[in-house]
Amino acid sequence: MATFVPRKVFPTLNSLPRSYFLGHHKAGLDKMKTMLSHTDLVIECRDYRTPLTSRNPLFEENLAGRERLIVYTKQDLGSAGQNKDKTRERLIQDFQRPSTVLFSDYKDKSSIRKILEFARTHARAADSLTGSRMMVVGMPNVGKSSLLNALRGVGVHKGKAAHTGAQPGVTRKVGTTVKIIEGDESGEGVYLMDTPGVFIPYVPNAEAMLKLALCGSVKDAIIAPTTLADYLLYHLNLYDPFVYGAYESPTNDVVQVLDALARNTGRLQKGGTPDLEASALWLIQRWRNGHLGRFVLDEVTPTTLEAEKRTNESVGLSLSQGRKMMKELRKQKARQKHLDTH
Repeated sequence: MATFVPRKVFPTLNSLPRSYFLGHHKAGLDKMKTMLSHTDLVIECRDYRTPLTSRNPLFEENLAGRERLIVYTKQDLGSAGQNKDKTRERLIQDFQRPSTVLFSDYKDKSSIRKILEFARTHARAADSLTGSRMMVVGMPNVGKSSLLNALRGVGVHKGKAAHTGAQPGVTRKVGTTVKIIEGDESGEGVYLMDTPGVFIPYVPNAEAMLKLALCGSVKDAIIAPTTLADYLLYHLNLYDPFVYGAYESPTNDVVQVLDALARNTGRLQKGGTPDLEASALWLIQRWRNGHLGRFVLDEVTPTTLEAEKRTNESVGLSLSQGRKMMKELRKQKARQKHLDTH
């Protein structure tokens, strides 16, 4: 039997959409800017599984002037607690200086307490009798609302204050502030404001869009589920090609995996035809929930971090630049469609 060899690269898909910047994203960002003068600390959430790709430069551009705490959420879905995970975390912390970086799993109270302690220390330094106001921001579906609920639960022992969901767009407006730390003789306490997720105006490359979609930052209907499942299969094979062994032997053929999965789980259409799209969505959700291995999609090394820094300095896509690129992309697609029909 031949030795299985996983794909080393994933094919470039230039036809993929390169933006998911919606109207309520811009409205939310505009509202955040107006609230900045009343905000003591910005807590920026990024997805642990995409530590580089889930960074949105719009926050640094529009919310400058306030101290920033960067929290990498969903650590439990990307880290196995091994030495390589700890090394990656140290690299990220060094790269983000002078901003403080913390890693979080909203179900892990110890990680939530670290964030609360940082917020408490920051609030005491601000020394405000009316309490400290903080804002949580991040890309869509990165875990902002889950983090807020966890901070509220551990900090003041209250129930959920923000709605959460598996798809992006649950929080569409800047919310009211909720207390996460009780007051004492020095002030009224610490309050945190939930905000809608804000997408990047223009994604620099197709693979970055695949990563964001796989982690749930765009709705599943935007990119074909079978395409996302194929990208997931590419990463699963690099991580451990036997992780889906209950359904199929190691392969680079996503249709083969989805066909076997559909027959094993009963996802069949009329006549017994495998429902590949339903199987793809199920496979993706299994990974999102941590049932198909825990690993990151971004490569984090000194070399890739330096490249990220250069990209940020040279590109720095603003909202207007992103719109121009999207407009040009639409024109190109329209021209191509015209040529194809004539």
